Amino acid sequence: MEIKILGSGCAKCKKLEANVMKALKSVGKTAVIDHEKDINEIIKYNIMATPGLVIDGKVVSTGQVLSPKAIEAFLN
Repeated sequence: MEIKILGSGCAKCKKLEANVMKALKSVGKTAVIDHEKDINEIIKYNIMATPGLVIDGKVVSTGQVLSPKAIEAFLN
């Protein structure tokens, strides 16, 4: 599984990344987590707001910090 956090590295992006790690631990899965900060790469995902969450190439969330429980739904 590959997970990308799209954003500049702001507090919201860091919180989303922490929540992703909590969700992975909770469901007992592992993933490669990448934090994409390059605006030119982020634009390729056609999102209008950050942070963005991409799981296995699919954008599942934009503009919000999902809770670990909400992220678990995408991981299962």
